[in-house]
Amino acid sequence: MSIDDNIPYGQSSNPSAWNKRIFLLLLAIAGFLIALYLGLYQLHLFPNVWEPLFGNGTNAIVESSFSRSLPVPDGLLGAFGYLCDIIFVCIGNNVRWKTKPWIVILYSILIGMMGLVSLLLILLQAFVIHTWCTLCLCSAVLSFSMVIPVLQEFRAVLHYIKTEKRNGETFWEAVKAN
Repeated sequence: MSIDDNIPYGQSSNPSAWNKRIFLLLLAIAGFLIALYLGLYQLHLFPNVWEPLFGNGTNAIVESSFSRSLPVPDGLLGAFGYLCDIIFVCIGNNVRWKTKPWIVILYSILIGMMGLVSLLLILLQAFVIHTWCTLCLCSAVLSFSMVIPVLQEFRAVLHYIKTEKRNGETFWEAVKAN
């Protein structure tokens, strides 16, 4: 541990502090609203979709064969992912990297998966559908913006688990809620 037990070893600030997590929460809420809007459009609850930059790009993407091949609209899947993000970012106190490391691990996996899906969707837009979607790109930027802060918290958890294992605990003992 560092001199301040709230700051993980090797870091200059606490990655689980609320002043850092509020940024992640705001990004997740924005992503949720964008994805929900696109999902509701895919369910035909809106007659038109907002697309300021790429003409009919958003419509072409959300009505693409890829989007239609999924059992539910991909916008709603994205909204569900962001909703999980909102929940995970709110769980735990300002030292959850050592009090609830399992939450940070699950949250890191979620953010990693959302980042990979965003990358996949960007590649689909560029190389398969050949058009762009402003809101889809905004959602991807939101997902990518979460990766570094979450990696910092994940790094704190890895160091905490390593320290606990050195002190004789098993991996599972170190990961469980304290």
